[in-house]
Amino acid sequence: MRITFLGSTSQNGGSPTLYATDRNSLVVRGYRIIDPQALADLGEVPQGEADIEIPLELLRYYTPPTAHDEATSTPTAEDRAKEGR
Repeated sequence: MRITFLGSTSQNGGSPTLYATDRNSLVVRGYRIIDPQALADLGEVPQGEADIEIPLELLRYYTPPTAHDEATSTPTAEDRAKEGR
């Protein structure tokens, strides 16, 4: 799988961050849910999966791909610096 950095609302390179893949999916670096009531509401998490919370404002970095777009590379240090990461 190849990953492309889309954007972040983090100032230090942490969460939350949004990525696109070349498999027509998104990858999110978000916040682990630790609130007991929220965990109870979510129920058991299957092995190999995780429930991640992300702020809605992070989705401003997502634009549905066109027929010619593909996520084919990881961000360079320069890309991350431009985004303030």
